[in-house]
Amino acid sequence: MKFRDYYETLGVARGATEAEIKAAYRKLARKYHPDVNKEAGAEDQFKEIGEAYAVLKDTEKRAAYDRFGSNWKNGQDFSPPPNWNEGFEYADSSFGGGYEGGQSDFFESLFGRGAHRQGGQGSHPRQGMNFKGQDHHAKILIDIADAYNGAKRTIALHMPTQDASGHVTTQERKLDVSIPKGIKAGQNLRLSGQGGPGMGEGGPGDLYLEIDFHPDPIYRIDGKDVYLDLPLAPWEAALGTTVNVPTPAGSALELKIPAGTVASRKMRLKGKGIPSKEAGDLYVVPTIVLPSAQTDAQKEAYQTLAKAFDFNPRTHLKG
Repeated sequence: MKFRDYYETLGVARGATEAEIKAAYRKLARKYHPDVNKEAGAEDQFKEIGEAYAVLKDTEKRAAYDRFGSNWKNGQDFSPPPNWNEGFEYADSSFGGGYEGGQSDFFESLFGRGAHRQGGQGSHPRQGMNFKGQDHHAKILIDIADAYNGAKRTIALHMPTQDASGHVTTQERKLDVSIPKGIKAGQNLRLSGQGGPGMGEGGPGDLYLEIDFHPDPIYRIDGKDVYLDLPLAPWEAALGTTVNVPTPAGSALELKIPAGTVASRKMRLKGKGIPSKEAGDLYVVPTIVLPSAQTDAQKEAYQTLAKAFDFNPRTHLKG
């Protein structure tokens, strides 16, 4: 997938105002409209201009797109960095989905697929009418230990806004959040009344926090199951041993390694995954780690080992 520089497509600076973006779009749209321009490639150019405008005219989409900065170039190989939208707060009715002109893979990778959603209080509410405020959404990352034990965390969210001059900026707000024990990636925390303001006697909307986990150097998460790679020395795997295995809860479990353990054969610790009504499991996946032979004595030990075993690990490759 290729990166699309929407500012370059419209020929405007990254700090362009809403009026400048609109003027640039109208000029280019007239020039490349299929009803006017019959040259080869004009229709594709018209679609690219429409996609760029769909993003840059929208305060939230533009603020999200601007998170990638100016380091990416038009046509450069691109994939969205993991959790690129962490802490980005947006209103329910104006961020997700596409636009009428269709969208590229690049657009869909950032904003999803489908028609632009409409909702909330509308553009021209009538005087005296009461509307509940829009629901807001954001993605936050927590530690795996928070899902095991529960936690209280202070999070920072960044909400896009547009100033009187038509420049897009973001405002930060901080919230104290209680992380319930047993929460899983993909679930949402609902914070009542923390969304957009209502109108008239309508109350504020709610804030939904989508949960994901910080990358962990030890554990991998799959739903409510947790995986841990356990390094073993060759003699531990061959002869068996007992080791202490850490858990995200902060405690350690004593695990018996049977003789003849082979790499990648999962060992299941039932109910030791993420807690819930039916708790997940903790899977220990052995890996065999070979010590390096640095001294003469260590090299001799490997030579003795080679003589002691009639062993060829490549027999399955013959013939």
